Amino acid sequence: MATKLQPVRGTHDLIGEGFRRHHRVIETARRVSALWGFEEWATPIFEDTRVFSRGLGETSDVVSKEMYSFQDRGGEGITLRPEMTAGICRALVSNGLAQSVPLKVFAAGPVFRYERPQAGRQRQFHQIDLEILGSAEPLADAEVIACGWHIQRELGISEGVTLEVNTLGDTPSREGYRSALIAYFTAHRDALSEDSQRRLEKNPLRIIDSKDAKDRALVADAPTIEAFLTDEARAHWDALRRHLDAFGVPFGENPRIVRGLDYYSHTAFEFVTDRLGAQGTVMGGGRYNGLVEEMGGPATPSVGWGAGVERLAMLLEAGGLTPLAPRLVHVIPVSAAEEEEALRVAGALREAGIATEMGHKGNLKRRMERANKAGARAAVILGESEVARGIAQLRDLDAGTQEEVALDGLAARLAR
Repeated sequence: MATKLQPVRGTHDLIGEGFRRHHRVIETARRVSALWGFEEWATPIFEDTRVFSRGLGETSDVVSKEMYSFQDRGGEGITLRPEMTAGICRALVSNGLAQSVPLKVFAAGPVFRYERPQAGRQRQFHQIDLEILGSAEPLADAEVIACGWHIQRELGISEGVTLEVNTLGDTPSREGYRSALIAYFTAHRDALSEDSQRRLEKNPLRIIDSKDAKDRALVADAPTIEAFLTDEARAHWDALRRHLDAFGVPFGENPRIVRGLDYYSHTAFEFVTDRLGAQGTVMGGGRYNGLVEEMGGPATPSVGWGAGVERLAMLLEAGGLTPLAPRLVHVIPVSAAEEEEALRVAGALREAGIATEMGHKGNLKRRMERANKAGARAAVILGESEVARGIAQLRDLDAGTQEEVALDGLAARLAR
């Protein structure tokens, strides 16, 4: 007996209710982002490994531990994308669009990270992504955040989700802050996790993002960046908060948000919830001003966010917001003699925009049973007499009523 094959660990099938939730998230994000003037892009799911090793930073967990990288048959280093932003910035440069900024981009699709699978965290998962490329203004930061909040409200999941914002300052701000963090964490080096001891030498800001319990105890008393902000960085931070107020987006300040990738500056933010257990972040991002340059393009200040579709779909499920499957009309020929006419009727209904099904076999009783089991809203029954008179028996499967309807008026009757 052949081995029963299963999905690879960390992957999952999207079927039925699961797919409908997934689809609702992406289509809502696509619709709302278009209202805000974002254009959809689609980049390849694999890239030259350097797109991510340069863009995300060698010290990030994604690059050092989680990327699916391999050599293809031509010996090229290839990586399945672990996030969307670096590929979008590469596309900006590759397609000669750096002179056309600012550009507002929406994207959606699968991403890949090798990590321990758990609820809301898979090795192949899906993201929606929003970027404003080529704008240094704090208004751009506020706009991507407000659009993300709008998407959550349209999904009906914003209750219980909180926006937390922070500033990472500009380069001079971070230099002063970096020195202060090195001094603080060096004094507590022996208490740091092994990962954070390595980060202390390369990128001490990443220690702030550590999930290790020992590290988090030390982070609670670590210095914050507020005292090191330059006048320019402080002005950006103040303007962001004013703009969020003007957009009507509620937020709180969290000086411990640094995000997990190395390319962020100025604004960092997360939408968090306690409704998903340990996986509390549902949308996060910030400003990045050097990433396009890493791809070989000109200096292009940008800002954006990514959100896990699976986590947003979990919030839909938790809120009882799973979309219903479309209710079909079943066309039922009484015998084989009426099948050709039934096919024509089904085709006409579909052309009129009415979702229609017609079974491949079975007598009237069996076909009616299938229609009821499938939750059909109506059955169109065609027998010899009906075909001869150009009518159908239309049975309302909710009300249990039945009426004769002329075939040329069937679509209009069902539309009502």
